[in-house]
Amino acid sequence: MARSELRPVVRLRSTAGTGFTYVTRKSRRNDPDRLVLRKYDPVAREHVAFREER
Repeated sequence: MARSELRPVVRLRSTAGTGFTYVTRKSRRNDPDRLVLRKYDPVAREHVAFREER
């Protein structure tokens, strides 16, 4: 079964500058812009914004 292009895999990179990333899927229909989530960065040891990179 082929992967849907409606829910692509995206990488979320930390805005703290540590280089830490998360990998997730997103809905293009609900989030057409770049995704920004507040998640835990274990390198910085705090919650920071993670921004989608392409």
